[in-house]
Amino acid sequence: MKEYFQETKSLVLISLCILLIGSLSINAYSSPASFNNKTAIESEALKNIIPSNSTNIVLVHGALSDGSVWSKVIPILKDSGHRVIAVQLPLHSLGDDVATVERAIGQLGGPTILVGHSYGGEVITNAGYNNSNVAGLVYIAALAPDEGETGNDLFKQLPERISKQLIETFSENTALDSAGFLYFNPDSFHELVAHDVQPDEADILAVVQSISAEISGPPAWKQLPSWYQISENDRLIPPDIQRLYAERMNATALSINSSHASLVSHPHEIAELILNATKSTEQNFGLT
Repeated sequence: MKEYFQETKSLVLISLCILLIGSLSINAYSSPASFNNKTAIESEALKNIIPSNSTNIVLVHGALSDGSVWSKVIPILKDSGHRVIAVQLPLHSLGDDVATVERAIGQLGGPTILVGHSYGGEVITNAGYNNSNVAGLVYIAALAPDEGETGNDLFKQLPERISKQLIETFSENTALDSAGFLYFNPDSFHELVAHDVQPDEADILAVVQSISAEISGPPAWKQLPSWYQISENDRLIPPDIQRLYAERMNATALSINSSHASLVSHPHEIAELILNATKSTEQNFGLT
């Protein structure tokens, strides 16, 4: 029984290791209801202030963070004249998360660029499919599965030594309780997730609800122009996996010598990539 439990835990951990990304929540807790109401009001006000010919931007966080992880990127995007919503994912299921992003797209209208970090890449891959308001996709060290894949399928292409190391790392630094909640060792967080970020910026989320590795639907990156930022010093999603994603979707790629938390450690480079994507789509939509 002990061996069975250890094997099951290992399988769960290797699935979770690709979701344990971007947990740099600056706010300790944010009410989804109040967040949705606030963003709805703000986006309606923005419609009356900012010219409607600017591309909208929807920012999607990873599995252990919230919308505030984009706090350094948002001012740069807004100062450039774009309407921006950083969604608050419920993280109960992929379907719920996709629906949350689709509502944000509907609130802003089109054209809209979707930007996903880590697990957020899997969300935008599904939310952007066959959505006439979506003009492009930007992936920030993110998952980008194909139809029928789960978020960890490409990890099977890693050498056994590396995949074994990933399992060992997360076995040593995480724990699952009987209800399926994941606990991350706060003493290891800075080193594993955000080693190029100031320690006082890395606010640890002690517990989150785990997410199963769900099968992804038809990918929007087969329909839309895509951009991909590769974190060359990523200790969670190996850079080689990120390159595979970028090459498969024929994305415009940008490599940064950063940890997985590139949107926190290199916000100006990330914002510039997003703005380049908006400029490209605005040309395609005849808005320039």
